[in-house]
Amino acid sequence: MFRTLTEKESIALLMLNYIGSLSYIHRDKPFVVPITYFFDMENSVIIGYSGEGHKIDAMRKNKNVSMNVLDIDSVNSWKSVLVHGTFEELSGSASKAKLHQFSLGVKDLIINKEFKKLDFISEFSSKINSDKMPVVFQINVIEITGKMRA
Repeated sequence: MFRTLTEKESIALLMLNYIGSLSYIHRDKPFVVPITYFFDMENSVIIGYSGEGHKIDAMRKNKNVSMNVLDIDSVNSWKSVLVHGTFEELSGSASKAKLHQFSLGVKDLIINKEFKKLDFISEFSSKINSDKMPVVFQINVIEITGKMRA
């Protein structure tokens, strides 16, 4: 049986995961890449970061993006959420604050979901205090839709 997820169910799926597929347009072609993300429910934004490159260049030119998050148990048991939104590049203290929020949020998700103890927080601290910060961005959520099969 297929059904549409409620908004609350869709948001829960976003909040309980940290890997999604980011879609963007470059030269009239769609691209999809996996990213690690953190969903900031309070501000209705998805936080991510990346090095300079194709993806960032493309999103700077066309700010309309989407992201898909899947939770698959089997071919007959899965949930999927699709988010439409706009890319916003962050800079300065806002960038550092969001990267810190991202690192703490993802760390908590991994510890709680996968029961793993992580030491990668120091990797983010070094990026935050480095002269060569990654590009920190957020996706301002416009629409969230979800489906499931059970």
